[in-house]
Amino acid sequence: MVESVSQTEAVTLQHVWQAKQRIQPLVMRTPLIFSEAFRERFQANVYLKLENLHQTGAFKLRGAANKLLSLSDAEKERGVTTFSTGNHGLAVAYVAKQLGMRAVICVSNRVPQAKIARLNRLVAEVKNVGNSQDDAEAHSYALEAEAGLTVVKPFDDLHVIVGQGTIGLELLEDLPHLDMAIIPVSGGGLFSGIAFVLKENLPHIKLVAVSMERSPVMYESLRANRPVQLEEQETLADSLLGVIGFDNKYTFNMVKKYVDDFVLVSEEEIAAGMKFLAEEQRLIVEGAAATGVAAILSGKVDVAGKNVATIVTGNNVDIDVMKRIL
Repeated sequence: MVESVSQTEAVTLQHVWQAKQRIQPLVMRTPLIFSEAFRERFQANVYLKLENLHQTGAFKLRGAANKLLSLSDAEKERGVTTFSTGNHGLAVAYVAKQLGMRAVICVSNRVPQAKIARLNRLVAEVKNVGNSQDDAEAHSYALEAEAGLTVVKPFDDLHVIVGQGTIGLELLEDLPHLDMAIIPVSGGGLFSGIAFVLKENLPHIKLVAVSMERSPVMYESLRANRPVQLEEQETLADSLLGVIGFDNKYTFNMVKKYVDDFVLVSEEEIAAGMKFLAEEQRLIVEGAAATGVAAILSGKVDVAGKNVATIVTGNNVDIDVMKRIL
């Protein structure tokens, strides 16, 4: 029996390896593919980590699986709830269904219909609440108080962080001579998990965080040296919207510790990244998943002569959005 990481203790590489073993029955190992198109344009070895290929269409499945599988029998019996911009909710709903658990997913009215439709197909209880993730979060905690459901946080939870960190293990196994990783950032769970694993094994690796110009909460929080809240704006990278929480316990400090550079990309640059992945790699992805590619294409990250990996985080995009971009 593997042990769970306590919410009061420090993360270790052993915890990440244990998570890898724990989630294996529910989570596939995703491929890392070389991009010939990037080599031709930038004289760099750029690799794409295809987290868009998961059953739920996004990397969030890793953290959700590790969290739910770590719950006690009593907690599993009562069920779970979460607040989400879409992908985390899909992951929690999917894992809960596999485990026969109740799941109530709270989403704001900004969540795209493509993700709502997928949630409904998973037969999850979906609650549309307000116009921001703050509203969805408040309702989720109300359900915890009223019905005894366990809140599964999207990012600021060590089990979730460790689950996302399994991507880092796969990167090391597939590309041990990695020079740089470009990682999309919202609440910071993905960046924290991957960054911890990579920096512990490759101290000199350069870790680049990337987000959109519209409402980049983690970026502005780091600038202010404290968690801040921003009004959410419409963006192609809707999966990166949200708050990091004024009571953030883990991800703010982990991103601050490990990030070497933080770049922001415009809506036009995100669209160009989505179009590039569709035309050059035959990948249909959501805006957030294209931010790393956008950072390279725009020249905001210099990759020449380096071994670089970027995380293609998900594919849950409305088809009408994709049609407009193409």
